[in-house]
Amino acid sequence: MKKISRFLKEFSNVIKLIRLGYVDKQVTFYSEGENHWPHLESMILKILNDSGLSICFLTSSESDPAFKFNHSKFECYYIGKGILRDFLFQTLDTKVVVLTMPDLNQFTVKRSRHDTHYIYVQHSLVSLHMIYRDGAFNHYDTICCAGPHHIKELRAIEKLYNLPNKKILEHGYSRLDNLIMTNSKSKTYDKRKKDLKFKKVLIAPSWGPSCIIESDLCIRLIDDLLLTDYEVILRPHPETVKLSENKIEEILKIYNKNTKFELDRDVSCLDSFSKSDLMISDWSGAALEYSLAFLKPVIFCDVPKKINNIKYKDIEIEPFEVSIREEIGSIWDCSSPINEEIQSCKVVAEEKLLNIRNKNLFNIGLSDSVLKDYLLENFYPID
Repeated sequence: MKKISRFLKEFSNVIKLIRLGYVDKQVTFYSEGENHWPHLESMILKILNDSGLSICFLTSSESDPAFKFNHSKFECYYIGKGILRDFLFQTLDTKVVVLTMPDLNQFTVKRSRHDTHYIYVQHSLVSLHMIYRDGAFNHYDTICCAGPHHIKELRAIEKLYNLPNKKILEHGYSRLDNLIMTNSKSKTYDKRKKDLKFKKVLIAPSWGPSCIIESDLCIRLIDDLLLTDYEVILRPHPETVKLSENKIEEILKIYNKNTKFELDRDVSCLDSFSKSDLMISDWSGAALEYSLAFLKPVIFCDVPKKINNIKYKDIEIEPFEVSIREEIGSIWDCSSPINEEIQSCKVVAEEKLLNIRNKNLFNIGLSDSVLKDYLLENFYPID
C-alpha cells in the first residue's frame, strides 16, 4: 500500500508540474534527497529574499527538510526517483535548473527537450576527476567552482576530450560559509591553546569498500580510542547508512551502552563538529570542511584512494583531496596505535589554515550572493 500511495503522490505532482508549464522569474532546484538540503538552503533563502525570483523545488525524498521550509515564493514537490521523475526531467519547461547531482544525461536523469540551462553546484570541496565518474559534468552548461582547483580541472578535462568550454562561475562553497558562521557563533568552541589535550574524537569517514566503516577499521579504531579514555563520536556517511546498515548495527550492538560513545546520523546537525577536538577520516570531503571551517586538526587514515574514475590520471592534476592532506593534518598508516598518532598529531596553526582557506576558495562568506547575482545578470534581468 505504501508503494502505491507513494507512486500516486509522485504521479499527481508530476502531472501538476507538467500542467503548470513555464513560469517566468522562476528557478527550478532539484535535490536527490534530504542530505543535499544543507548545501542548498542558504542559497535558496538568498535568492528568495534578495530578488524577485520564485523557486520550484523538486526532491526525490518524502522526508526532505525542504517541506518544512516556509516562504511565499517557494514550492516543494516530491517526484520520487523512478520513471516519473525521469519523464518529468525530459519535459521540464523551465529556464534554469540548479542541481548538486553529477552525471546529468549519463544515466536516467536526462536534459529537457526544452531550452533549459543546467547549473551544477558543488556539494564537496574535492576534485572533479577522481571521486566522480568519467563524464560526470560533461552535460552541464554552467559549473559553480568552489576554488581555483575546480577551474583548472574542468579546463583540463575539456582540453583532453576536446569538449566545448562550459561557463564557469567563481562561486565559492555555500556549505563552508555556513559552517564558518556556525563556528563563529558556537558557544562550545574554544580557541585552541598550546597545551590542548584532545578529549573528544570525531570519526567521519566517506563511504565505499575501502573506507573506515565498510573495511572494518572502524571497530578497531573505536576500541583503541575508548581504551585510552577518549570520547568518540561516529558520524557515518549517509550512503553508508543506506547501503551498509548492517555495519552500523554491528557497531551499535558493541558500543551502544558505552557512555563515551555516540552515533551521529544527522548530517544537517553540526554539534559533532563543534564539540569534537579532532577528526579521523579517510577520503571524506567532510574532513576538508571540518579543518577549513572549524580550524581543527584531522588525522587521515592511509586507506586506498576512493577512485570512481579509473582514467583520472589522464588529467595530470593531483586531486585537491590528495594534495591538501598534509597541509591541514597528518596521515596515519593504520598500523601503529591510534593514540600514539593522536599524541603526535600536528596541530596546524589557525593562521596557516586561514591562509590555506583564502588561497583555495572563492568568495568566502559571499557565495550565496554570487549565485543570486549570476542568475539575475544572465537569465532574469530586472525589467
